[in-house]
Amino acid sequence: MEQAIWQCLAPLSDPEIPVVSLRDMGILREVRQVQSEWQVVITPTYSGCPAMDQIEADVRHALQQAGLNAQVIIQLAPAWTTDWMTPLAHQQLRDYGIAPPCSSAPDGHTHKLRFVRQRTTHSVACPRCGSSQTTEVSHFGSTACKALYKCLSCLEPFDHFKPH
Repeated sequence: MEQAIWQCLAPLSDPEIPVVSLRDMGILREVRQVQSEWQVVITPTYSGCPAMDQIEADVRHALQQAGLNAQVIIQLAPAWTTDWMTPLAHQQLRDYGIAPPCSSAPDGHTHKLRFVRQRTTHSVACPRCGSSQTTEVSHFGSTACKALYKCLSCLEPFDHFKPH
């Protein structure tokens, strides 16, 4: 049953970034059996993510269409981190024109509580031309999880998926 549920959910993509699957984004966290009930655990990229209602509805619909009985659980802790994204998700973001995040946990610890946002000094490569000569235009891009950047080489604007 677990394998059937994963297989059923495999084609589901992020509603805001349709080229990346929910699993590769790290939003689909777990399929588990609790006593006799199956559960699909999902975690939003941000608390209050506006796409979460759509993601939950998509998961429920896919399960119903496949005739699979499983409850959808939204789990907020541990908080989602960009470190849960697969290398394939990074490549798909880049191919779509979004600069993927750098690692949010340079020391290897992915679940640290942070009270103060620390500005990072990493360079963000332009997903169009590959130049690292880029600058942040706005800390908020097309969605709260992305920042707006501009490439100083090709002069194109692009979103950067913020690490967290």
